[in-house]
Amino acid sequence: MRLGLLVCDHVLTELRWISGDYEDMFRRLFADHGDLDIVTYDLIAGDFPSDPGECDAWVTTGSRHSVNDDEPWIRKLEGFVREVAAAEMPFIGICFGHQMLAKALGGSVARSERGWGVGVKEVEVLPELGLGHSYRVLTSHQDQVETIPPGGEILGWNQHCPVSMLRVGSKIIGIQGHPEFDPSYSRALMELRRGTVIPEPIVDAGLATLGQPSDSARLAEWIMGVIRSDTGRSV
Repeated sequence: MRLGLLVCDHVLTELRWISGDYEDMFRRLFADHGDLDIVTYDLIAGDFPSDPGECDAWVTTGSRHSVNDDEPWIRKLEGFVREVAAAEMPFIGICFGHQMLAKALGGSVARSERGWGVGVKEVEVLPELGLGHSYRVLTSHQDQVETIPPGGEILGWNQHCPVSMLRVGSKIIGIQGHPEFDPSYSRALMELRRGTVIPEPIVDAGLATLGQPSDSARLAEWIMGVIRSDTGRSV
């Protein structure tokens, strides 16, 4: 099975010794899921798929950029998401990708008045998803989905981020958190942004959560279950 990884950013050089680049993180996240051929596309460098059918399913990385930035590659990605949706291909948007699918399909994204969300957050979910009543996931974001696309459904929420997971149809899923992150990288990223990008009290509160377990493996299993059910392929 070919899984297209749409790379929307790169880890800063001084932090790559911790967990590698984003491609490395996603390869580890899905490492236990069978014969999976992950094909990467560096969107920042202009490397885009020529057609939604090039892969069986699509996953985006996060990004330091905003989906509202007027960058050519961001606008091109917005169009590609609409093409994927029209072709009824599975698409899993992570953080930036979660926000991008919302905007591309008719919702809206804005900088949250609740400020940065960092560290481990618990997300309540609809019980029928098969994820229990909630999951914990590492987070790092300032923008949030404000309105969901027409026909969309909120699957997960918490007080800080009311649209923490959403679905459009059965094949398009957005997850605001970062199941690919590990605590060491999350810690280093928060410390790097301390007092400049992220206010110090928010960093301190986020660091205090890093001892909590995250449900990355459970989320990866669930994501692959969604893709498997929509492609009819064994992964």
